[in-house]
Amino acid sequence: MVLPMEDRYSVTRNQLLDQIAYALGGRAAEEIVFHDPTTGASNDFEKATKIARQMVTLYGFSSSVGVVSYGGGGEVFIGRDMAQAREYSDEVAHQIDVEIRKILDNAHDEAYRALNTNRKVLDAMAKELMEKETLNPDDIKRIFKAVKKVPKRKLWLSKTSRPVSRKGPIPIPAKGSTTAKVAAKKRADAKATKEAAKKSASKKLTAKKPVPKKPAPKKPAPKKPAAKKPARAVKKK
Repeated sequence: MVLPMEDRYSVTRNQLLDQIAYALGGRAAEEIVFHDPTTGASNDFEKATKIARQMVTLYGFSSSVGVVSYGGGGEVFIGRDMAQAREYSDEVAHQIDVEIRKILDNAHDEAYRALNTNRKVLDAMAKELMEKETLNPDDIKRIFKAVKKVPKRKLWLSKTSRPVSRKGPIPIPAKGSTTAKVAAKKRADAKATKEAAKKSASKKLTAKKPVPKKPAPKKPAPKKPAAKKPARAVKKK
C-alpha cells in the first residue's frame, strides 16, 4: 500500500521508487491484459517523471550524478527546452537524462513483474469493480490476501566503494508499549509542569495589591431608659 506523499515529513528512496512503480502500474496492466496500451496513462507518466527527476536532481539518489542539487529552475530534463537557462554542462544534462530514464525503466519493469505474477489478483479486482463499481477496504483486504510479494530491491549505496554497515537502527518502541507509554507520560507531565509554571508567573505579575478593609463602624451604645419619677401620694379629704 502506498501512502500519500503529504502524510510524510520525509520519504526514503525505496518509497519514492514505490511511488513511481505505482504510477506506472496502469500502463503495465494494459500491456499485460490487452497487449495494446492506451493514452490514459499520460498523467501517470508525468507524475512518475517528476518524482524520478527529483530523485536525481534534488535528493542525491543517483550514484553517477552524486549528491548535488540541479533542480533550481524546476525544469524537466527529459523533453526539456534547450533554450532554458541552466547552470550545468551538456554532459551533466545528458547524465541526468540517462539516470531518470533508468529509474523509470526499472520501475516499469517492477510494476510489470508484480502484476504479471499476481494476474489472478488483478483479474479478481477487475471483476469485483465491474460488479460493485466501488470497493471498500475490507473488499480490497480480502482480494489482496492472495498477493505474492516480489523480491526486495538490492541494497543501494551512493558509492559502491563504501563499506556496508551490518548494524541496524536501534529499536523504536511500538505504540501502546510500556516504554512508549512511560515516555509519553513523562512528556505530558513535563508539558503540564511548564504550563503551570507559566500560569503561576503570569498571576504573580498581574496580581493586584490587596485593598485594606475599612474598620466596621462602631454601633452606638444602647440608651438607658429614663428613670421614672415616683408618684405623689394623694391625700384623702
